Amino acid sequence: MHTTTSHTPESKKRSGEHILINMTYIAKNVDLDSGIELTRALEYWRRYFEENDIVSALVISEGYFVQSFQGTRPAINTALEKILDEHSAIFPNIVNIEEIESRQWNGFLVKHLTSSAEDEEYALKSFSAGSDYNPYLMTSTQIESFLKAIFEEK
Repeated sequence: MHTTTSHTPESKKRSGEHILINMTYIAKNVDLDSGIELTRALEYWRRYFEENDIVSALVISEGYFVQSFQGTRPAINTALEKILDEHSAIFPNIVNIEEIESRQWNGFLVKHLTSSAEDEEYALKSFSAGSDYNPYLMTSTQIESFLKAIFEEK
């Protein structure tokens, strides 16, 4: 009797399948105008990430995206290529790529900050470089802290 498992033997891991990567990028939404388009795009990416064993945390605010996603090196490379190919109009700016020991996120997390006073104060508190929320003016450390604060379990 022959049993097949999905586990790849160490000797066959030649593309970094055993290395976990965290990649964070920021982008400006210039392509998805309506809520329906954005909802469809988010569902598409949720399914894609799920199928490729990638976890993600995404914050959308004032037309900006701040996203961190984590998975194996080959999966992250393929996802980045797909983002650049299919959504070149958002002009993603990579702010951090690092190897990690374990995944920080659980699933496909999305938080939409509105222009309400509460969300605006939350977005600006300690995370913005000025009086307006603009992740392009934030350092990579500020962006990582911002994501952790938004999705930290309470």
